[in-house]
Amino acid sequence: MTAYGTKMDPDRLKARRFPERTFSYDDARTMLYGLAAGMSADPLDRTELPFVTENGLRALPSMATVIAWDDTWLASSGVDVDRVVHGEQRITLHKPLAPMARLSSAMRIVDVYDKGEGRGAVLYVRTDLTDLSDGQALATLHSTVFARGDGGFGGAQGNPPPLVPVPDSPCDLAIDLATQPNQALFYRLLGDRNPLHSDPDFARSVGFERPILHGLCTYAIATRAVVKGLCAHDPARVAHLEARFTAPVFPGETITTELWRTAEGGAFRARVAARESIVLDRGRVVLR
Repeated sequence: MTAYGTKMDPDRLKARRFPERTFSYDDARTMLYGLAAGMSADPLDRTELPFVTENGLRALPSMATVIAWDDTWLASSGVDVDRVVHGEQRITLHKPLAPMARLSSAMRIVDVYDKGEGRGAVLYVRTDLTDLSDGQALATLHSTVFARGDGGFGGAQGNPPPLVPVPDSPCDLAIDLATQPNQALFYRLLGDRNPLHSDPDFARSVGFERPILHGLCTYAIATRAVVKGLCAHDPARVAHLEARFTAPVFPGETITTELWRTAEGGAFRARVAARESIVLDRGRVVLR
């Protein structure tokens, strides 16, 4: 039994005040993120070397999701932690990420939606990151936590703000990026140690044939494609990213990111063509 009993209490969750925390990251962590996202699989690719070496080091915009990683609050939230998956991720970057920084993180649960008995629940979470070097807002993150085992607690029905579908037309370009069989073992070093991504027995116990790639690693790989295809490898151009996680990726599969150019920047979705599976959908990017 958790601190909130056997069922979630949405009012207490929304009223809960989480302590503001301080984090820091250095150039080594930024390089690790690049490697965990599969950057520079070809070490002679000069367009990706700046993301994994100290020579003009750059940070991928999606690194905002892990620089203040903390999922310890889930254990006292009343959800079945073993059946939690990521639903959607939005990032608004108020300024580009530096290769190293010290920051504060403040999070709160904005809303809780009851999808019904046997259908799960959705927690809508906001995190604000502040750069402590100048006191300026660094990034605002909105994520949805899909608690697959926690519907039917009597809460309000509904959904977080909707994401925009990708255009109903052929994409402007598609970028194939392979993952490695051990990709999730690299990515977990960034903070998310969920055994779903590393333990074959645990993965089978919760309904997967084998460990799956972190959803945020898939998100990072799609961000690589966005930066490559829409930004000429300049991550500072990305002001906003959002997407929905729609299916798992198994380490070793190739992810194809389809990109559309739009007036504000672009739209994208990602698929594993070998399984005819869309793994990220309703992707949207706003460029500076």
